[in-house]
Amino acid sequence: MSRDRFERALLRVLKPLVIGVLFLMTAFPFLYMVLLSVRDIQELILEPGSLWPRAFTLDTYVDVLTRQGFLSFLRNSAIVALASVAVTLLISIPGAYAVARLRFFGRRQVHFLFLAVYLFPAIVLAIPLFVLFTMLGLRGSLFGLILVYIAQTVPVTVYMLRNYFETVPQSVEEAAAIDGCTRLSTIWRVVLPLSKPALMATGLYAFMIAWNEFLFALLFLVEKRESWTVSLGLSQLAGSIEIPTTVLMAGSVVLTLPIVIVFFASERLLTEGLTAGAEKG
Repeated sequence: MSRDRFERALLRVLKPLVIGVLFLMTAFPFLYMVLLSVRDIQELILEPGSLWPRAFTLDTYVDVLTRQGFLSFLRNSAIVALASVAVTLLISIPGAYAVARLRFFGRRQVHFLFLAVYLFPAIVLAIPLFVLFTMLGLRGSLFGLILVYIAQTVPVTVYMLRNYFETVPQSVEEAAAIDGCTRLSTIWRVVLPLSKPALMATGLYAFMIAWNEFLFALLFLVEKRESWTVSLGLSQLAGSIEIPTTVLMAGSVVLTLPIVIVFFASERLLTEGLTAGAEKG
């Protein structure tokens, strides 16, 4: 057997094996968390080593969503995440297009300046933001938290979209201009349909940042429980010795499940966007 045939045969065997191992490593913790969340606490105390529960119960989810207030936390997180994604894309799309297509002084350096904010730890920015938001009366409001997340996500989404917009053929935009399209209509009718994969990726990134972020949520919302997000509510559960482990796991599932759903939905749309872009290109 030649070396090439041996390597190909070895890769055919190792590929599914490696994929299976990686899948188990990533899926098992989430599956174990789900199984713990549907177990009775008494059964867990008596049989802590058992993986599969004898009986399933949803009382933990009822406790989390009603008594612990996670329904309102989910609403707050959804408002913050969706608003952050919408405004981030609204600002990033024209900004990234300008950096990718327009000629101006400092064009080559501007996208690096956008990322300069990530040179500083979040805690360094948190103190001046806390003082500023206190002076403006925005502490304790979801609107203030949305502003922080937009400031966090806009620089990197501009950088991501700028790189993708540069791959869109200029000949397509020139053809649209010949047909009478203005710059804005060219972006709306030509560039954005061809950029669906990038828009999905940047939107998912902004959503995950706004949904999972904890430091700024704790800093600005801790004094106002009715404005808490899911991550802040989960930390409150984790810090209480009176909360059973099963209820804590149910809260973790409530926090994680929307991200999983959004990811798989975005993956499907991302594939469709790649196909549509190839057909239109």
